Amino acid sequence: MLTQFTKHIFSLIFVSFLITACSDPEQENSQDFVIDTTLCQFKQGECVRNIDGVEFRLAISPENTPSEKPLTLTLRTSKAVKDLTIRVEGRDMFMGVIPVNLSQVTEKLYKGSLLYGSCSSGYMVWSAIVSFEHNGKTQALIFDFLADNPN
Repeated sequence: MLTQFTKHIFSLIFVSFLITACSDPEQENSQDFVIDTTLCQFKQGECVRNIDGVEFRLAISPENTPSEKPLTLTLRTSKAVKDLTIRVEGRDMFMGVIPVNLSQVTEKLYKGSLLYGSCSSGYMVWSAIVSFEHNGKTQALIFDFLADNPN
């Protein structure tokens, strides 16, 4: 049986971990981040990925993808696919797995909503992982984007 003191120490360690879980000490001191050109820039338009002859176009609104605010995702495909799902995860650190509640609007158009937490470092990259079936094969592709994107 754990003593009250031991429980208190474990609680402090756990809380300390949660507070620092998404902070990077090297980046905390810098307000100037290098722009990663591989990330989706929704203010410039849809983010496009191609796989197995199918083009996927993802848009998120609001385009600056703010933390702790409701987001709307729109995904367009150039061909019909089956069993399409989207989940969002932290790219560089585990922040949980967030399923996107999708609705199929047309054969090639999907809409969904999303809400994720904020990160204390001020630089959090999320991955929207799209899974689907096409030509009898289950496949996946990734759209990486910056939360709270000022650009």
